[in-house]
Amino acid sequence: MKAPTDHVGDRISSFDDIAAAVLDAQGTVLRWSRGAAELLDRTAAEVCGHPVGDLVGESRECRGETPANGMPAAGRVLLRHRSGTAVEVAFHVSPLEAGSEYLVLAAPTRCVADWEQGASLLRALLSQQRVGVSIHDLDLRFVRTNDVTFGMSGDSAPPVGGRLADVMSAEEAEATEAELRRVLDTGKPVVRHQQRVRTQHAPGRQWTFSLTAVRLEDAQGHPTGVAALGTDATGRQRSRRHLELRHEASVRIGRSLDVQRTTQDLADVLVPALGDLAWVNLAHAVLDGDEPPKIHGGGELHLRRTAVASATGPWPAELLQPGAPIPPSRDWPGLRALQQGETFILRDRASAIAWFEHAFPGAFKLHVPEHGHSMVLAPLFARGLLLGTVTVWRTERPEPFDQQDANLLAEITSRASLSVDNARRYTRERRAAVALQQRLLPRGTTDTPAAETAALYLPASGGADISGDWFDVIPLPSLRTAFVVGDVIGHGLPATATMGRLRTAVQTLADLELGPEELLTHLDDLVARLAAEAEHADTIGATCLYAVYDPIARRCTYASAGHPPPLVCRPDGTARRGSLSPGPPLGVGGMPFEATTVDMEPGSTLALYTDGVLGHHERDIDAGIQQLAGRLTTLLRAGHPLEAVGRTLLADASAAPPSDDMALLLARVRALPTAATASWEFPADRAVVARARDATIHQLAAWGLDEAAFTTELIVSELITNAIRYAGGPIGLRLIHDATLVCEVTDPSNTQPRLRRARTTDESGRGLFLVAQLATRWGSRYGESGKTIWAEQPLPATAAAAATSHT
Repeated sequence: MKAPTDHVGDRISSFDDIAAAVLDAQGTVLRWSRGAAELLDRTAAEVCGHPVGDLVGESRECRGETPANGMPAAGRVLLRHRSGTAVEVAFHVSPLEAGSEYLVLAAPTRCVADWEQGASLLRALLSQQRVGVSIHDLDLRFVRTNDVTFGMSGDSAPPVGGRLADVMSAEEAEATEAELRRVLDTGKPVVRHQQRVRTQHAPGRQWTFSLTAVRLEDAQGHPTGVAALGTDATGRQRSRRHLELRHEASVRIGRSLDVQRTTQDLADVLVPALGDLAWVNLAHAVLDGDEPPKIHGGGELHLRRTAVASATGPWPAELLQPGAPIPPSRDWPGLRALQQGETFILRDRASAIAWFEHAFPGAFKLHVPEHGHSMVLAPLFARGLLLGTVTVWRTERPEPFDQQDANLLAEITSRASLSVDNARRYTRERRAAVALQQRLLPRGTTDTPAAETAALYLPASGGADISGDWFDVIPLPSLRTAFVVGDVIGHGLPATATMGRLRTAVQTLADLELGPEELLTHLDDLVARLAAEAEHADTIGATCLYAVYDPIARRCTYASAGHPPPLVCRPDGTARRGSLSPGPPLGVGGMPFEATTVDMEPGSTLALYTDGVLGHHERDIDAGIQQLAGRLTTLLRAGHPLEAVGRTLLADASAAPPSDDMALLLARVRALPTAATASWEFPADRAVVARARDATIHQLAAWGLDEAAFTTELIVSELITNAIRYAGGPIGLRLIHDATLVCEVTDPSNTQPRLRRARTTDESGRGLFLVAQLATRWGSRYGESGKTIWAEQPLPATAAAAATSHT
């Protein structure tokens, strides 16, 4: 038997898992492998030197022939096992280098079927173009691969024997090999690991692929390499990002009814999700709530940079800054197309520069960022109006914008345009409502002989809503002053309109000089009538606190219709809750109102407020009032002006956008000096008229008001005479000297004095007519018993100034 050559022995030993034999040209067995011995349970000593035909039973299938004695090249046969059974095998015959020897490989047909299926699967995987397949050896070099591995094709496919670093960046290759090495070392497969790579053949594009890797092992379980499957997830991941961006835009854009905030939300949504840098330009008119001008072509665009966003840090200084107006543009087709709603993609920096050079010759640097290489531009169109434009740049991301990106931006801006326009229309309506309310409310600060006041109003929701809270300071005769704070139920224009009607009613009733409890009773009747006249769906009601301060008596009388009590802060800064017997809210009806009178030291501060000032304590009124009193005490002791105190209190109450509007009225009361008043009491005797005139003349002389003596003497004479004739005694006379001169006559009668014009032949009836002609104004008020008729006349400027200074 011819000894086999070394290389034949090496080949046979490499197939220990299958049967192998070497035959000569006559079919004699020269060499018998261990696999063959195990397959037929026959040793090499038993077989070598004998014809192979002794082992062959029935032939099942044979294909081709070899030069050796008509031996078939391949097929299936039955071999005789030592036990006498037949073993069906598939075989293949190959000539060796010697030319006179043949290598026969055989294996049970069941194993061959598995190998053929595996080979078919591998061929199918390597030939298809949708899933990347690569087989790596123990050094992670490519053994086999198809053309689409890692997103590459054709000449750019990874070479056999090459490494990942040959087809992708070093950093990404290292990360991918680390995953494959982990599979090779541990045997644990990696399933759908997301990996982002930049390939060598397309360095400007980033791919995302889903990697699945398993370890390859031989029959003994020893690792032989790694098989990797990669699917291109770039498109799928991009679709998912776009879907997420659409969702984010629908959630964030339109949450606010502020135009500026809405555009900023739009810019923040686009960066960094779609680009690295974005800005929004809006028409000036839109920011004010008006419709934008209808512009066609170039010239003044009336746009302003409203919102910006940058993914790389602060907004670049070389670009047009937020709030800056957009310069006039040259008329050119691109601008007109944009004004008609077209979205533009500029895929490279040169195209973008050319665009802005057309629009703004010599000023493109204001619109082109330093590293910007791709841009997409879309208009903000809503209800046929061009509200502005949106521009998105890519400066860091290498991929240029494509049509999908442009379509996505057009979709987002289309929806955002409606949100911006809704905010614009709300701004217009709110501006009208706020203007109405501001015209319905009085000045915030006043300075009268009775008090120095500071009042403030803050709408709900940080200014986004208006309501029916109001305050008022009403000068009354005899230097008295009325302070009013009220709160109408509801929000919006209906509440504002109701507030205006109630404020007018309070001023009218105050002119009648009714007591606080009587005034609230009349106001309650009015609210009940308004509620009856209103539509069924409308609810009309209000709370109100009405207070009257008398600087001569140094007393304050107030009554409440369902309103929180006032706070009284003494000159030393000690604040306390004013005692109060609250009545029902206005409109309830059927319940009386009760007045409370308190003495007030000069320099004391009276605080009237609505429940919104109590902030989050509105459900616990007592805790809110206690906290407000504490803050008021602290601020007043610090010596802050009243207006500053009020602003601080409202700021404390509105740390978050308030859910209810707030009104606050602070009044620092004054007292009229004792020397500024003089009073007398006379019996109901005509003789006292002269005495009253004399007393008046002497008092005016003491005050240095000789110029007013004649007029005042005549007024006193007429009023005293009428009191004696129609009311009886006792009769009181009081003069009050301040910036004006007030003359009061009190009698026990409750009869209302009436002004009438006397006929030529009448001998009486001219008294009140003369008083009305001589005085600036006159009137009467009722007390607990009787009435007081008063007349007020101006003083010379020097006398008025001296009196005010003295006060």
